[in-house]
Amino acid sequence: MGAQQKNPLNNMFSGFLIEHFKIFMKIRNIIFDLGGVLLDINYTRTERAFIDLGCKDFHAIYSQARQTALFDDFERGKITETAFFEELKVLSGLKHISHQKLKTAWNAMLIGFPEESYKLLKNLKTKYRIFLLSNNNETHVKFYEKMIEKVCPVKEFENLFENFHYSYRMGLKKPDAACFLHVLTENNLNAAETIFIDDTIQHVEGAAKTGIKAYWLEQPMTTENLLKELQLI
Repeated sequence: MGAQQKNPLNNMFSGFLIEHFKIFMKIRNIIFDLGGVLLDINYTRTERAFIDLGCKDFHAIYSQARQTALFDDFERGKITETAFFEELKVLSGLKHISHQKLKTAWNAMLIGFPEESYKLLKNLKTKYRIFLLSNNNETHVKFYEKMIEKVCPVKEFENLFENFHYSYRMGLKKPDAACFLHVLTENNLNAAETIFIDDTIQHVEGAAKTGIKAYWLEQPMTTENLLKELQLI
């Protein structure tokens, strides 16, 4: 009998697996978004809360995909919390509504910090350098810290990360390349050894432009399952 010929497709597939393995052998750093990745969030809850207050077109001024300059300024730390809610009254047509009611509606999107996220971070911390990068504002931070306290002390949560970056403290926001480059530079990270996970596609695209391996966490995929698919856990 003649020698059995090797299937070239098998060689191609083996080569793909080897290269795939090599890529992820190099991963040393993981940058996480917060809301929708580690923290449960639902933007429609805030939209409904504002509709209940009397603002019928809140989606036109704020959504996950787009928002007006007021929200950008708040998340870049350009305006104070008081100024934000005062201007939001005008923008939403809710001049008669108190700051506290507006704040409650604004926080409605924040659902909770799952214990699974806490356990996942504890596990990852032993294997990778992990970081947090979130477009955020002081109102939401104060509110979700109370949620975190139900699972672990806030200080313990913060210590799970080597560094955490909030847009309103940096003055920089995703998806701007400058935001991602700031995180890479400040923490001395090699983009080729770094992955970024976010639930907003334009943020993923912005990170990819800087050389970071960026992944969109699209529902119903969970953060843990995505990391398993990437063979990182």
